[in-house]
Amino acid sequence: MLSIIVPCYNEQEVLPLFYETLTREMKEVGCPYEVLLINDGSKDDTLKLMTKLADQDERVKYYSFSRNFGKEAAMYAGFTNAKGDYVVVMDADLQDPPRLLKQMWEILSTGEYDSVATRRSDRKGEAPLRSFFARKFYQVINRMSDADIMDGARDFRMMRREMVEAILSMTEYNRFSKGIFGWVGFRTYWLDFENEKRAGGSTKWSFWGLFRYAIDGIINFSQSPLSFASWSGIFMTMLAFVMLLFVVIRKLIFGDPVAGWASTISVIIFIGGLQLFSLGIMGQYIAKIYMETKDRPHFIISESNDEDVKKIR
Repeated sequence: MLSIIVPCYNEQEVLPLFYETLTREMKEVGCPYEVLLINDGSKDDTLKLMTKLADQDERVKYYSFSRNFGKEAAMYAGFTNAKGDYVVVMDADLQDPPRLLKQMWEILSTGEYDSVATRRSDRKGEAPLRSFFARKFYQVINRMSDADIMDGARDFRMMRREMVEAILSMTEYNRFSKGIFGWVGFRTYWLDFENEKRAGGSTKWSFWGLFRYAIDGIINFSQSPLSFASWSGIFMTMLAFVMLLFVVIRKLIFGDPVAGWASTISVIIFIGGLQLFSLGIMGQYIAKIYMETKDRPHFIISESNDEDVKKIR
């Protein structure tokens, strides 16, 4: 059986169209399946539509969070409650084309791969500045971490149960699924497709939200920022020692110490800024540790039509 996980946040405009398209495409796939609709604290009528679809189709299961926990928590809740031998994660806005499901299923059925992941072959229709920073993010995180993240990678992928269990074994509170998918390994086939526009509504990701998400990904999967802070401290200490020797030697030879109030203040400000920057890096890691030690649940499900639902994890 195939479990299809669909995180939803304010998707009332596209959910009926998504369900219709998914149902049509799954007839082509021709395997038993279930649809897990995760309501991530939507403020519109998304939950009402989910319950209506569940009443019409017994293959549809809905899980409604007590509040907005974020897409990462929604995917984790889906993995936790999925019962299929194969699991798919995809968005409801049809930017993850359901037409690819048949091809993904055929590739995975050969037994040669453990997952089929998708990536956009282009960024047509996306703001140039956003595309530029997205490409740079993938370059930076692949250089700084051991997580293998393909440029243009989507969360849209189909996996065997073994890979899903490996993902569930990683129980950290601060989750970055793109990094987790790459970190657990397994044999992955990358399927390219052209960028699709949203079928309706508007994106829930602002530029600032994506920037914060990128920073979380780097911190979650790399210690390089901490190394940078350490090496910067060593470098500045050595530079300060050299400058001190310069001042002492100039005083002994010429009898004139280095003058200049403006240059002194500039150096102080530079070093102080570097120290605060390094403290900020360490603070981000400490904040992550703090959240992990709280051991709070990733999600809380307040309503579901699944009798075997795991409401808290």
